[in-house]
Amino acid sequence: MKGLILSGGAGVRLRPVTHTSAKQLVPIANTPILFYGIKRLVEAGVTQIGIIIGETGDEIRRAVGNGEKWGAKITYLPQEKPLGLAHCVLVAQEFLTDDDFIMYLGDNMLEQDLSDIVSRFQHDRTSRPLSCRVLLKKVADPQSFGVAILDCEGSITELIEKPKNPPSDLALVGVYLFTPAIHQAVATLKPSGRGELEITDAIQKLINDGLAVDHEIIKGWWIDTGKKDSLLECNRLVLSTIVTSIDERATVDSASTLSGAVQVGAQSTLTNCTITGPVVIGENVSISNCQVGPYASLGDGCSLDDISIDDSVLLRDCMINGGGRITSSLLGRSSSVSGSSSNGVSTLMLGDDSIVELH
Repeated sequence: MKGLILSGGAGVRLRPVTHTSAKQLVPIANTPILFYGIKRLVEAGVTQIGIIIGETGDEIRRAVGNGEKWGAKITYLPQEKPLGLAHCVLVAQEFLTDDDFIMYLGDNMLEQDLSDIVSRFQHDRTSRPLSCRVLLKKVADPQSFGVAILDCEGSITELIEKPKNPPSDLALVGVYLFTPAIHQAVATLKPSGRGELEITDAIQKLINDGLAVDHEIIKGWWIDTGKKDSLLECNRLVLSTIVTSIDERATVDSASTLSGAVQVGAQSTLTNCTITGPVVIGENVSISNCQVGPYASLGDGCSLDDISIDDSVLLRDCMINGGGRITSSLLGRSSSVSGSSSNGVSTLMLGDDSIVELH
């Protein structure tokens, strides 16, 4: 089985951060979102992975490389324009050949391991005719997602994109397992009303042609990290799983207090700080006279002085000082924030190289 990770989207909902950075490389607990997906596939035994890339492709190539660090072999598949998920399958057809494959949206985050899901599909595929398995999750707001309608035997009968009056609360997670039958279905598609080749239309074609399409409901949480609030929620969930790790090359002075799960990278210096985990601090970070946490991720090279920060993600080389509190914030690379807002509390979303003076 091969893997196909979709990483070509522009990340409009995460602007201004994604004006200058691929949304799939925004970090969760200091690890790019895309890396979690690669790791999940490799853990499931899927090591031949194609990555669909768009206009941020060069940045993704530099970050991911050839996949060797995960034990994977990465093939990059350029998509000139974002013309839909099914179009990604068309772009990848030469890479996929006649192999079964798992398609994974690159900005998705799942708590559940994929190993059992992949092995069950491979087993069921040999014991009965099966063309596709869709992963689903019960959600409170199904109108925000594509949803699946099931028959009494659990087979999918219809897929509906973001219905105004949802007939089901089973949302499409963005992970699909396919046999080569999907290629013929994709080849028949015409663009939807929004000008894209929809994977839901391709799966519906399989269903209408009498091919078996079933589902599996995932366990644990699932987050679409495409918006700031959901990204911060995902950061909280992942940070909740970390264990304390202080690099021996880090310096924590006697006036600093650390509680809960805290990770500190090499060459980082903590002076007169209160760190309340879960918190991840990268390498070469300088923190003095600060309260950090809970639920803060500070990228490599950040410098913080005389501030309080919690429930936030800072990309690398941010500089913050000024005496106030920053919460529920996402700061792009090399952002600079100084001063304090009038009420002492700030919530920010900044692109790379932003300079903000609070008053």
